[in-house]
Amino acid sequence: MKFIVKFFAEITVKSRPVRKTFIKQLRHNVKLVLKKYDAEVTVSGNWDFIEIYSERDELREIFIEALTNIAGIAHFQYVREFPLVDLDGIVDEALVSYGDVLKNAVFAVRVKRVGKHHDFTSVEAERHIGGCLKARSGALAVRLKNPEVLVPIDIRDDRVWMIEQRVEGLGGYPLGSQDPVLSLMSGGYDSTVSSYLTMARGLKTHFCFFNLGGDAHEIGVKQVSHYIWEKYGSSLNVKFITVPFEAVVGEILTKVDNAEMGVILKRMMLRAASQVMEQVGAKALVTGESVAQVSSQTLINLKVIDQVTEELVLRPLVTMNKQEIIDKAIDIGTAPFAASMPEFCGVISVKPTTRAKMHRVEKQESNFDFSVLDKAVENANVMSIQNVMDDVAKQYQGEVPIVRMPVGEQVIVDIRHPDEASHRPLKVSGRPVKVIPFFALESNWAEMDKDTMHLLYCGKGVMSKMHASYLLGKGYENIGVYLP
Repeated sequence: MKFIVKFFAEITVKSRPVRKTFIKQLRHNVKLVLKKYDAEVTVSGNWDFIEIYSERDELREIFIEALTNIAGIAHFQYVREFPLVDLDGIVDEALVSYGDVLKNAVFAVRVKRVGKHHDFTSVEAERHIGGCLKARSGALAVRLKNPEVLVPIDIRDDRVWMIEQRVEGLGGYPLGSQDPVLSLMSGGYDSTVSSYLTMARGLKTHFCFFNLGGDAHEIGVKQVSHYIWEKYGSSLNVKFITVPFEAVVGEILTKVDNAEMGVILKRMMLRAASQVMEQVGAKALVTGESVAQVSSQTLINLKVIDQVTEELVLRPLVTMNKQEIIDKAIDIGTAPFAASMPEFCGVISVKPTTRAKMHRVEKQESNFDFSVLDKAVENANVMSIQNVMDDVAKQYQGEVPIVRMPVGEQVIVDIRHPDEASHRPLKVSGRPVKVIPFFALESNWAEMDKDTMHLLYCGKGVMSKMHASYLLGKGYENIGVYLP
């Protein structure tokens, strides 16, 4: 079984040293991916293409699937190789590969020839092979322009490659040929697509997740990050970093004015990420922000956010609209993860600013206890992406009880943002309701009556499920979710 890999066009126009470096990296990536299926696979390359050879023909479809997801490949071909005897011998082999599809078809033969010791030209070979195939295959006609079936053949010195299948590749630069970056990963449509795009451009992409509260969201982000790495990461070793940010959120919600919350949260994330990136040697940060998609992503707000760090911030989605992003997520396979991802919506201003003023932001941040941010960075957990799924298996994955109508002595706990709870208070006839903001749950839970069932409420049920899962995982009991 043989494949011929052709390079992404931009690689071929690089200077000789750069092109050689890119080809070497691509050859390394291909070998790293395919040896998972065949330890004896051989991958060799030269200036024009990479050759892949395996004795295990049964792996053809697996190899094709793997090669389509390796950055740096323009297209690749599945070929049958045999010695060149004469043109009639090529006709015999062409009938083996194309005999069935040529019957009643209009076709053309394309011959590429490399070598100086042939007694025929490429055009002469095409005419001879085409005429014989028409006579022997039952084809209707030969048509050079827009044929129904194309028979491509490469003649290279004394060898012939009968090209039986051509598959388009991912394009881009070989992963690892560019500097590493750290992608801020929330697990939704935006962050998964932006991470994919940097990987497809050759940037070795590490993942950083800011845990705003609970295991459920972290588990989901680990799963989708591992999926992206396993499918498009060429098996290169990258890191997954979790930064515990719940206390930071608590500081923002209690000490920052409503309008600036979103901008300041993003600034805190960039501050933390700028420190974390040093641990993985990243040269830039990556976010999934798109201009004006949400209030914090106006140009003015993005400028205020970026001023908190001297590091380069890349935004691959900056001009894409939401539907384009969703379509890309569907294409790369992250949409099912994003659609079911617990989206943390606890830090949403009632009237968020779209034109943040630096002096106001700095005044609000002067109230912030930065030792909380320092502690979050110190407690960041760095692990190899290969071990992420093992870690997920160890985390709590049990079912959270869902209650539609409380009974008995069950107590409802409203965990929404204090402003939302005050603006739209929860009223349940004949039922006690406690108000404990989500960021204060864990610190207050030890004081709760252990014999009473407590039902967390947040409106849509997403945030309450996350926190119920987290508390259950910590060993607390009698916890459920109130979802009327």
